[in-house]
This record gives sequence, C-alpha cells and structure tokens, in this order.
Amino acid sequence: MILGLAANELLVILMLVMFISLLFTGIPVAWSLAGTSLIVAFLTIQLNSRFEVDTLFFDDWRDYRIIVQRIFSTMENAVLVALPMFVFMGLMLDQSGLAEKLMRSFSDTLGRVSGGLAMAVVLIGILLAASTGIVGASVVLLATISLPIMLEAGYDKRLAAGVVAASGTLGILIPPSIMLIIMADQLSLSVGELFMGAIVPGLLLGFAYLFYVVVAVMLKPSLAPRPAHVTPFSGKLVLDTVIAVLPPVGLILAVLGSIFMGIATPTEASGIGAFGATLLAFFNRRLSFKVLWLVAVRTTLTSSFIFAIFIGATAFALVMRGLGGDQMIEEALSAIPFGATGVVLTVLFFAFLAGFFLDWLEITLIFLPLVGPVIVALGFDPIWFVVIFAVALQTSFITPPVGFSLFYLKGAAPPEITTRDIYRGIIPFVIIQLAVVLSMVFIPEIVTWLPKSVYG
Repeated sequence: MILGLAANELLVILMLVMFISLLFTGIPVAWSLAGTSLIVAFLTIQLNSRFEVDTLFFDDWRDYRIIVQRIFSTMENAVLVALPMFVFMGLMLDQSGLAEKLMRSFSDTLGRVSGGLAMAVVLIGILLAASTGIVGASVVLLATISLPIMLEAGYDKRLAAGVVAASGTLGILIPPSIMLIIMADQLSLSVGELFMGAIVPGLLLGFAYLFYVVVAVMLKPSLAPRPAHVTPFSGKLVLDTVIAVLPPVGLILAVLGSIFMGIATPTEASGIGAFGATLLAFFNRRLSFKVLWLVAVRTTLTSSFIFAIFIGATAFALVMRGLGGDQMIEEALSAIPFGATGVVLTVLFFAFLAGFFLDWLEITLIFLPLVGPVIVALGFDPIWFVVIFAVALQTSFITPPVGFSLFYLKGAAPPEITTRDIYRGIIPFVIIQLAVVLSMVFIPEIVTWLPKSVYG
C-alpha cells in the first residue's frame, strides 16, 4: 500500500513535469496532453504487472478504454455547440468594418478633448469584448485602427500601447466569453449565471481604465495632447455616433438578453449572434463569398484547435485523477496555513503564474477542474470563484514578459512602438487589474449581486 501511494505521487509529479517539458519543445498542446497521459498510463500498467502494486489506477489497457467514453460524454454536451458559433460571430464582426466605423465616430466626438482618443479605444474595446470574445482579434484590430491615429495626434507611445493591449484583452471576460462557456462546462455551472456574474467585473475593469486615462492626462497633459484640427461639434456628429453604436449594442442585447430573459439557451443565442454578425457585415457592404469562406475556414481551424485540446485534456485529467492527483492537490491546498481566503489567493496566484506559460484553454481544462471543487468545498460561491479565476487569467494576458496580448500587439503595432514601450505602457493597467481582483476577493458582491438579483 505504501509503495502504491508513493508510486502514485511520483507518477503525478512525472505527468506534470513531462507535460511542461513537452510544451517547451514546441509540440502542440493537444498532443502533449494526450501523449503524456498515454505514456504515464503505460508506466502504470507496467508497474502493476511487474510489482503488483494494486493501488495504481490502471491494471491493464482495458481500463484505459474509459477515456473514449469520457470523450464522447464531453462532446455530447450541447453547450459546447455554442463555441464555434461565437467564434464565427467574433470573426465575422472583425470583417464587418464595425470597429473602423466606431473608431471614426468616437474619434470625431471624443477627439476634441485631451485623452479622447485613448478613451475611445477603451469604449470600443468594451463593445468589441461584448461582441467578439476573441482576444487576439480584438487586440490586433484595435492596434491596426487606433495606434496610427493616436501616434499621429502626438500621444505618448507607452500610453497608446497600454490602452490598446488592456482594452483588447477585455474580450476574454466580458460576456459572451468563450472562456466562460468552457469554465461553466468544466464545473457544471449555469452559463447564464456565469455571464451575469462577469458583467459587473468586466465593466468595472473597463471604466477603471477610463478613469486612469482621465487622471493620467490631467496630471500630465503631454501624454495625450488635444488635436489641433477637429470636426466642429454638432447634433449630426452626436447622431452619427449614436448610429454607429446601435448595431453592436443591438447585437449584444440580442445575444445576452435572450439568455438572461430565458428566451434562448446559450447555444441558441450563439446562433443569433452569428446570424446578427453576418447581417451587420451585409449592411456594411463587407459580406462576400470570399469573406464568408475566410470566416468559415478560420472558425473551423479555431474550433478544431479547441476541441483537440479538449480531447487531450480529458485523457490527461482522467489519468491524473486516477492516480490521485486531485487528492494530492486538495491535501496541499488544505495544508496552507492562511485560512480559506488564503487558499483562494494561493490558487489565483498559481493561475496567474501559469498564465505566463500556458494558454487560458489549457489552464481552464486542466487546472480549474482540480482546484474548483476544493474551493467550493470551503464554502465559497462557485460563480464568484470562477469569475475571479477568469480575471486572474486575463491579468496574465497583459503581464510582461510573456503576456499573449503583448505579442499580438507587437505584431500589429507600427515599427516605432518597441517592446520596451509596450512593457512600460501596460504596467499601470496590470496594477488596475490586480486591484480589481483583490476587490472581488474581499467584496464578493461585485460578482454575486447581479446573478442573485436576477436569478435569486
């Protein structure tokens, strides 16, 4: 029995080390997860047959067949059908010209004040986040349409880069978020409640960015000078801005409103969103067979990538749990001498660190199912914890030196914006996000108030 327990612990550690090592070799994540589970399962079977260590999970290869059943049960979840639809919705909106129209309208309206262009980027980032939910697309799109305008207006390069990176990353949190759908699936939570819980934190982050821009420009006007030539203010200018905002707001209300009011399931709402995004592209005269084909191909590739990782993570999690990995993690967390809140902060800290090396999808599929039940067992609201976990992952997207959004931004930014400018520009926004995470930990009502008010 002692030998079996020791072997289990060693094999769990071996799984983690092997998986991380394979990632650094450049092997795709899905293959790394599935391959690690297969190798460790083989070692387990060999130990069982050679040393007769009965406490290990796999006696022979017939036990490994349960992975196929787990994969089928995962793919039968109707909620996951929403993923390709929301991906299609986001990619089609990128092609619709909606962001360019918003940037022109907001630039004309807000550009007349110091920092107005930066504020316009934050507002567009919030609207894109609630319309697309794809971080890479949002960051690249904002960088392409806004950075040249801000640099031409004399904006500080660090402020411009930081605003774009932070605002574009809001898409991972503000509903309809693909990450939240997967998190709901992993912990068997209501997608509608999780979406509702993420609205206030997402908007809080967005308005905190706006507040920072306003204060920074007030203290140092040279960061974002007022443009020399602006469009005269008029009622027509306000009307044009309202008309530009109405389509994305209408799409957001159609998707999220149908979910929150119980008219449609998340899967059905995703279809509404995909159809609505296609209509917006049509009315903006951006819809063509070439665009439709491009969006369909990119949706297929993105969805295939997500579901391949699903399969690999299912195999990895099955072997990990079979070896008692979840019990090891639970015991390790229970031994933390800082109380229940200390356990939550420790989990968030490790999730934040993991975000430096892993994509949110791997962390959601591997790490969250292991720690989530432990946090819930401590008496915490699962909706509250998942939303905080999501914000912690979002913070890792913009944290130097390996935040994914920073690489997206560097690839799309003009040559005069250096990596150093991006790193220095994002620091205030990282501090804002960490402050919001801590406020959510110590003021749970930021997350729980809206779901409880609506759903009871």
